[in-house]
Amino acid sequence: MGVDLDHRFDRKAVRRAPRSHNLYLLLLVKLYRFLARRTSSKFNKIILKRLFMSNTNRPPLSLSRLVRHMKKKGRESKTAVVVGSITDDTRLYEVPKLTVCALHLTERVRARILAAGGEILTFDQLALRSPKGKGTVLLQGPRKARKAYRFFGRPPGARHSTTKPKVRSKGRKFEKARGRRASRAYKN
Repeated sequence: MGVDLDHRFDRKAVRRAPRSHNLYLLLLVKLYRFLARRTSSKFNKIILKRLFMSNTNRPPLSLSRLVRHMKKKGRESKTAVVVGSITDDTRLYEVPKLTVCALHLTERVRARILAAGGEILTFDQLALRSPKGKGTVLLQGPRKARKAYRFFGRPPGARHSTTKPKVRSKGRKFEKARGRRASRAYKN
């Protein structure tokens, strides 16, 4: 008699390669796979792992957030590395001189950084300049800024919960009675 093997937990939900068929991304993966294997640097392993990630796990980073992080002490001459997109923020008035490496930059961001005397690198240029990630600052966008995250967490209505309820419409008749107004028994 054979053994009845249980295959329920066989699948491992870890990406070993990107889902994308973008040739340029696949070339970067090839490069950073080599660097991750041949160097002892943790930086290259992180870059490689992030190159595999989905769009939701590589959220865009705004220019203002990038500037805020690069203004910190000891980061003046370092290169900002973002495995994702950098988007413009019109609320930011002045852009300092920056050296940035990213997968994608919007046109306006590219123009603003170059106008400020900054420099924009691609990942293959970064690999030549600092193969071990020396003199770089790894940054990423806010993952939990996605609208979907508002609905995750403790159930809405539970004590101290800030989770947004899934309501079909926002009006007086929809989940606005007990527990939502002090005039209707109590307000949580």
